[in-house]
Amino acid sequence: MPLPRLILALALCLIWPAASLAQDKGPVRVTSDVSYEYLARWDVDRLNKILTVDTPKFAGITVTYTAARNAVRLYRITYSSVVPERGNKPITATGLLAVPEISDTTLPMISYQHGTVYGKQEVPSFPEQSPETQLMIAQFAGQGYLVIGADYFGMGLSTAPEGYMVKASHQQATYDMLRASRAVLDQLKLASSRLAIAGWSQGGFVTMAYLEKLESAGVPVAAAATASAPVDVFVALNGFLNFPRSNDASWVNSLFILSAFSFENYYGVPGLARSVISDAYYDVARKAYEREPFNVADVPSDLHKLLKPDYFDAQYFATSSYGRLVAQTQAYRWIIKTPVRNYYGETDEAISTGLGRLAMTYQQAIGAGNTKVEAVSTGPTTHRGTFATAVPQWKAWFDKP
Repeated sequence: MPLPRLILALALCLIWPAASLAQDKGPVRVTSDVSYEYLARWDVDRLNKILTVDTPKFAGITVTYTAARNAVRLYRITYSSVVPERGNKPITATGLLAVPEISDTTLPMISYQHGTVYGKQEVPSFPEQSPETQLMIAQFAGQGYLVIGADYFGMGLSTAPEGYMVKASHQQATYDMLRASRAVLDQLKLASSRLAIAGWSQGGFVTMAYLEKLESAGVPVAAAATASAPVDVFVALNGFLNFPRSNDASWVNSLFILSAFSFENYYGVPGLARSVISDAYYDVARKAYEREPFNVADVPSDLHKLLKPDYFDAQYFATSSYGRLVAQTQAYRWIIKTPVRNYYGETDEAISTGLGRLAMTYQQAIGAGNTKVEAVSTGPTTHRGTFATAVPQWKAWFDKP
């Protein structure tokens, strides 16, 4: 082995004693409510294959990324949190920590919030099952960033029902994941410097909600970025119900299913989902939400079949129990202090251009205008294409001092 590589290898052995302990001995207890376990080491070749082969296949678009320059170690963190909507009921959650295999011990951190997924383990702490997380690991951790990502309540190893678009729970899960990851980093003799946050789709909403909580808690955030973020769920769902576009995705049915059952469980409204979903499709919708085996073809993509007819009356929707909860599900109506960029695609099948630009429009409508929020077009990109195109732009922006 050439001398420089030998020196680097020896240096890494000194840096990673706690990491080796996690790899050899299974879960490591850090505090009374935080533990972590080693998952895998992804080398540079694996990371660059994600950037050049796997992501283009997932996104349906070829994008130029900055090549990975270091290997990455992956850990699953298990931590305690609470459910604000249920009187701070205790809950156990999981998330991912990706650590660059480099000699620096203080590194920039990015917290990534994942999008809507249909498998319970298609989340950050099961990175083999999460193409979006793989891209973040390859582009950011492969370039010297610490990457963390919460699985959200009900996902990953959590035994709770999913809390889809349940705002305060999303805020709590991500906030406590940051706390837990910093405790693990301390155990690994590492530290984070500047914090950036980012998310796609559902994760774009979660990112903005997370930013609201971080700012209220006085936690410094260098920058926040989203792609295809439904920052106002009432706007998003009304679009599908009352102003459908010719390119609306066939899978938007899942947004109604997951939110209706989640709101019923987390806000404590018995029968809410049954009041929204047509009787003929209630059972299969419930199976989809609870991740029980079901035939996808049995769930109609036509919302007029899936939903009760009353919900296509805008006034009924707005005053219904479901509609009132949806109306509260927004993440842009406060005075934002952190630099924010909301990336949107002009042919996104899930997020309209108006919704993609909404946070900026709202902030700039305040008096002379709050200029902290900027909406950035990725051109005529699909939902996945918007994410794939935005990620290297996030990277270039976050790299700036």
